[in-house]
Amino acid sequence: MTSPVNEFLAAVQARLSADAGLVALVGASGLRDRRADRLDLPALVLGTVETRDYSTASEAGVEILMTLEAWSATSRREAEAIAAKARVVLGDAPPMLAGAVLVSLRHRRTVSRREVKTGFFAAEMAFRAVVELTVE
Repeated sequence: MTSPVNEFLAAVQARLSADAGLVALVGASGLRDRRADRLDLPALVLGTVETRDYSTASEAGVEILMTLEAWSATSRREAEAIAAKARVVLGDAPPMLAGAVLVSLRHRRTVSRREVKTGFFAAEMAFRAVVELTVE
């Protein structure tokens, strides 16, 4: 079995990429797994990912703390609109995993800011996922 974390991240990326409304906001190349210095904006980028053991006495599991960053060169409003759409997309139909069960995927918070050095705007969303590993 592949890593449940990598499988979860791939499923999230696939879910976001499949939404026409989100792609319309950021463009076809606007969904990335990292932010490059010369990234075309607007964009939605995978930020930090932290994993923790979340096993119980009877089930193996992992907790995944993930951030998604919505970036805009134009305005905070645009960054917040991208973030809002991403939250809806991930909340409407949680990504399906093979070899694991996504128990929950919850939005924890969103913090928006203006980057001083670049002048770009970012809305950083924090999510918490719990994945139960299945026995093969």
